[in-house]
Amino acid sequence: MDFDLTEHQRAVRADAREFARERIAPHARELDRAGEHPTDVLEAAGDRGYAGLTVAESHGGQGEGLVELALVTEELSAALMPVASALALHLGVAEAVERLGTDAQRERFLPGMAAFETVGALGLSEDDAGSDKTGIETTARRESDEWVLDGHKRWVTNLRHADEVLTYARTGDRGEVTAFLVPAGAYAVDTVWDTLGARTVKSPRATLSGVRVADDRQVGTVGDGLGERGRLRTGINVPARGVGIARATLDATVEQTRTREQGGQHIADHQGVRWRVAEMAERADVARLLVLRAAARLDAGADVAREFAMAKTYATEAAVDNANDALQLHGGIGYTSERDVERHLRDARLLTIAGGPNEGHLDTLAEAVYDQHPRGR
Repeated sequence: MDFDLTEHQRAVRADAREFARERIAPHARELDRAGEHPTDVLEAAGDRGYAGLTVAESHGGQGEGLVELALVTEELSAALMPVASALALHLGVAEAVERLGTDAQRERFLPGMAAFETVGALGLSEDDAGSDKTGIETTARRESDEWVLDGHKRWVTNLRHADEVLTYARTGDRGEVTAFLVPAGAYAVDTVWDTLGARTVKSPRATLSGVRVADDRQVGTVGDGLGERGRLRTGINVPARGVGIARATLDATVEQTRTREQGGQHIADHQGVRWRVAEMAERADVARLLVLRAAARLDAGADVAREFAMAKTYATEAAVDNANDALQLHGGIGYTSERDVERHLRDARLLTIAGGPNEGHLDTLAEAVYDQHPRGR
């Protein structure tokens, strides 16, 4: 068992850390305060190759694995979580096209996606299809060589800046769902929520009314969209975002407690403070190890239901706990937008819900645990 990154992986991480430090961090606070989309940052990330990070080199991408995705996501999230979110969701659409699409679809869409000239978004959740996606009510009916879509989607992250939306619609009985690439312009936005966190990349509700798409935009197997979606792998980005926030809030807290003086001594001189910071470091390290283990096993083609569920629940909770402790140890200044920890806390709170609520992943983890401990052992 090797716990060390390869030289190439260390270089990937260093490049992402430099990008985050130079291109994201200087603008993060103001982007969040204004609720402004990080368009320039994302375009720069595209130029850096991150929009095609996991896309095969034969289609213009970098051809990296999920360990590399986790490393890059951690670094971007440590600077501004919604940037990592927008890129990861885009890469998730590209993965669906690459793994489930036809040769013609791969040739048509992937080079542009790898270059971030074609931006992907996801149309999956609905008002009554949250954690239970079998409740999808958006319909797609076939007419000759076209499909006609009617319905709505909510939480369509990055819709207003996307070109193609991977849209899931019911094509038969309940649970018989099919994926389509729908031009983003075919959606009509009806609600843009003002959210607690992730303020720079909006996730609106939008409708489809008699939208026609050609048959060559149907992705994967008709009726098995949900089953095929369950086999996609870039969801590792969600816990990796949690690692980024857990680490960023730890770093900020070490600096604050080391330099802030009260009562004639540094805050970090108090044993209780040092223990609390030690626990923050422990959370960040354990979260990273769990995420990298799941990513490495995914790269090896293993079944990671147990490992992924553990990484998702632990890393996202670690992000919330570390951000909350960071704010407390910063004192009053941590509660203001003069520091980043309050933003990290708001952003972290999304992660226990995004990618499926943690309660559902705990169900998966518990089932895996019991399966590995059969009766009579």
